[in-house]
Amino acid sequence: MTSSDIYTVGVPIIFALIAFEVIMGLYQNKSYYHLGDTLGSMGLLAGNIVVNIVTMGTVMAIYFGVYQFRLFDLSQALPMWALWLVNIILIDFVFYWYHRCSHRSRFLWAIHMNHHSSEEMNFIVAFRQAWLGPLSKVPFFMILPLLGFDPLMTLVAGSLSTLWGVLGHTRVVGKLGPLERIFNTPSHHRVHHGSNPQYIDKNYGNFLIIWDRLFSTHAIEGETVVYGLVNNVNTFNPIKITFMGWKKLFRDMWQSGNAKYAIQHFFAAPDWQPKGKISHIEDQKYYPLAENENK
Repeated sequence: MTSSDIYTVGVPIIFALIAFEVIMGLYQNKSYYHLGDTLGSMGLLAGNIVVNIVTMGTVMAIYFGVYQFRLFDLSQALPMWALWLVNIILIDFVFYWYHRCSHRSRFLWAIHMNHHSSEEMNFIVAFRQAWLGPLSKVPFFMILPLLGFDPLMTLVAGSLSTLWGVLGHTRVVGKLGPLERIFNTPSHHRVHHGSNPQYIDKNYGNFLIIWDRLFSTHAIEGETVVYGLVNNVNTFNPIKITFMGWKKLFRDMWQSGNAKYAIQHFFAAPDWQPKGKISHIEDQKYYPLAENENK
C-alpha cells in the first residue's frame, strides 16, 4: 500500500461526501457553502500542494537521514500489525502537540491561522491548508524516524490520518454517542473551529480525542459554534490570508524596540504583549483580549 493508493480510494469518497453535504443543505434549506470561501480554500490548497511537491524530496531525505540514527529497530521488535497500530497512534500523539504548539506559538500561528480563517464549516474547509504547513511540521515529526518508524510507512499512515481529518469538517453529522469519548468526531472538531470564548484552544486531536482529555484541552459542543477567528480576515484572497499573520508579527517585532521583546513576539503565545502594552483590538485575529502581562 502506498499513499497514492490511499488517495486514489479516498478522493472519490471525499467528493461523494461533498455532494452529500450539498444535497443535505438543500434538503434542510441551509447553505453550507459560500463561493468566495470555497475559492479561498482552493487557493490555499493549491499553494500547499505546490510547496509540498517542491519540498517533498528534501523533507523525505531529512526523515531518512534521521532514520539512519534510529534508537530502536522496531521492524524486528514488533509484528507488522502492531507496528502499523503504534505508528498511527504516535502520529496522532505528535500531531496533537504540533497542533497545540501551532495555536500557542505566534510564528506557528501565523501559518496555522490560515486554516481557521474560514467562517464556514464544511468538507472543503478541510482543504484550507497553509502554504508553509508542509515545512512547519517537520521538526515535530522527525521524532518518528528517530524512534525507528520507517518514513515510508509513516507517510502512508499519515495519509490515512489526513483523510480521517477531512471527515471532521462538517455540520451535517451530529454527536456520535460512545464514539465521542475516544475519537475526534465532527462535534469535537466543530468546537475546535469555534471562536466562542469557551471553545478557543480546545480539541487539538486529529484521530483520537483522548490526548485532549488527558492534557485538559477538551471541550464538549454545547453553545452554537461561531466559526472563524474572533476578528475575521474579511478576505477570500489566499495570498493576503497567507501573509497577514506574518505582516503583523514582523510589525510588532519591529515596533517592540527591544530585542528580547522581539524574540518573545516571535515565539510566545499569539496573545502575548510586553507588560504595560495593550494591542489594538484590530490586531487580534484570534484571541479576544491580550493578556497584558510579561510572561
